[in-house]
Amino acid sequence: MKELAQHARNLLGIQLTPAQLNALEIYEQELLAWNARINLTAIREPQQIRIKHFLDSLTCLLVMRNSAVERVVDVGSGAGFPGIPLKIVNPALQLTLIESVGKKAEFCRHIVKTLRLEGVQVLQERAESVGRMPEHRQQYDWALARAVAVLPVLVEYLLPLVKVGGAMIALKGESAPAEAHDSEYATRLLGGHLRKLIPLTLPTVVEERYLVVIDKVAATPPDFPRKVGIPTKRPLLPAGVHIDH
Repeated sequence: MKELAQHARNLLGIQLTPAQLNALEIYEQELLAWNARINLTAIREPQQIRIKHFLDSLTCLLVMRNSAVERVVDVGSGAGFPGIPLKIVNPALQLTLIESVGKKAEFCRHIVKTLRLEGVQVLQERAESVGRMPEHRQQYDWALARAVAVLPVLVEYLLPLVKVGGAMIALKGESAPAEAHDSEYATRLLGGHLRKLIPLTLPTVVEERYLVVIDKVAATPPDFPRKVGIPTKRPLLPAGVHIDH
């Protein structure tokens, strides 16, 4: 964990406290124990968990720390990334985790209880359904997602949840620039505007990472998100355009 603390300091300029490092260590141990029984993540080495899960999740702070961070929603959270590491480092944020797979949602609840994290809600739902619920639609300062879907699909999951004046962050790999181009139509249609792509290099990780930051500049039309499964089957693309990556 000392190495993780050093990477967080060097890459992100944040000082993890002993209590935060202890919480992350418990999180890691629980993840490894559960992963032995059910498949939560393909990353199973402690060193890789610290870099590819914890540090990767915390890179969101490069964007989030300079603005209002009250209500945050993590879509397709899996085993709790990036939401739970961000909650550990910023206890004041109100966090909603959306995870449709029962065993993964159960693990998230277990971690929240084990670490005694307050102000965290775990929803075992699809993002398309949550995006139509009045208590969640356009209610969040930030919507986050990591490795959930290609960006034209992801913006339809995330932007309906974000209030005007808020933003979404997609944590992406090296396909991010191409995906950002593909998602221009959907982003504009759903009330978003691409702010920037932030390239990142994580220690020991060869592939370049990106934070794709999209501001919510106008209300999402009431027809979106569409019904469960439709965004994946028919991504919002201009006529005649197809995704080829």
